[in-house]
Amino acid sequence: MAFLSDALARMKPSATIAVTQKARNLKAKGRDIISLSVGEPDFDTPENIKRAGIAAIERGETKYPPVAGIVPLREAIVRKFKRENHLDYKPSQTIVGTGGKQILFNALMATLNPGDEVVVPTPYWVSYPEMVALCGGTAVFAETRIEHNFKLQAAALERAITPRTKWIILNSPSNPSGAAYSFDEMKQLTDVLVRHPHVWVLTDDMYEHLVYGDFTFVTPAEVEPSLYERTLTMNGVSKAYAMTGWRIGYAAGPEHLIKAMDTLQGQQTSGAATMAQWAAVEALDGPQDHLVTFRKAFEERRDLVVSMLNQASYLRCPMPEGAFYVYPSCAEAVGKRTAGGTEIRSDEDFVSELLEAEGVAVVHGSAFGLGPNFRVSYATSTRQLEDACTRIQRFCASLR
Repeated sequence: MAFLSDALARMKPSATIAVTQKARNLKAKGRDIISLSVGEPDFDTPENIKRAGIAAIERGETKYPPVAGIVPLREAIVRKFKRENHLDYKPSQTIVGTGGKQILFNALMATLNPGDEVVVPTPYWVSYPEMVALCGGTAVFAETRIEHNFKLQAAALERAITPRTKWIILNSPSNPSGAAYSFDEMKQLTDVLVRHPHVWVLTDDMYEHLVYGDFTFVTPAEVEPSLYERTLTMNGVSKAYAMTGWRIGYAAGPEHLIKAMDTLQGQQTSGAATMAQWAAVEALDGPQDHLVTFRKAFEERRDLVVSMLNQASYLRCPMPEGAFYVYPSCAEAVGKRTAGGTEIRSDEDFVSELLEAEGVAVVHGSAFGLGPNFRVSYATSTRQLEDACTRIQRFCASLR
């Protein structure tokens, strides 16, 4: 009798975590490694937010919280959605989880039955299809193209929807591509969804505040109000507030769905850490000045990385609108050989040989469902990015 569950067999380990750990192991052995594999801002949590967390501890906010989140945070979430997204919710329509990942997982676990389908545009964040599989559903992939800057087109969405479709997951700006949808681009997708009233919308807006130039962020229920009753809008404090380790995600949606997620979470983890929730109240309600600094730094890094990668032989790198990733194609490198004679047969070979030859860790695109590409995170210093991109250029120049 097998000891491990069949559910576990439906999942693959996270490729991003695997690459990051491999880079750490090589560094521990003395190798000069630059890791561009992890999606974590290199900024520290802003001081006012840290102080709010410390103050919460000092006044004894260390007990079990309500499962769905402390009232002040749920009220702050309501204010945030009204202020920034023009969406009206009641606190009872919100829920707080231990990171955005738990919000997404609980929404799927609370709604999916065997045979249910979830449309997942490619390239996707590595956890989406694994969550769908673990919750008993089937991921249906809607492919995007580099010619469209990896943005889902209305016709591709229409083709992916079947009578069994329960959700579509929309992530803008995107991990891994950085692609973000303008109002008009999002409206083309929501027009399709209006015609399919059985399809619910699960939005991952985690990178909302990390958009560049004159780009304006929009979320589906804001663009198409008729989708409000079948949309779960998820967000969190990890990226825009450099609070990855605080583990706070949140969402708002129809009350019956929120109640179902609350029931599930009550038997799972209960509420997120109380002091982290109080810090999140300050993040949402407090000064937002740091966002200007974050955006300026990330935009400069994006421009640097795109420019340097497009100067490398065999690479093609689109300019993304947001997040802190680029997703260059290495298709022209496939079929070439390294200086040591190894043939590059896939994007996985490319990133493996790059790590071995130059000590630069990136994640292969096939892990995100679309290759031959690779993901570069530019959430690190300009000096490291210049060094890493120079090494990538050198590696590409060595291919024959």
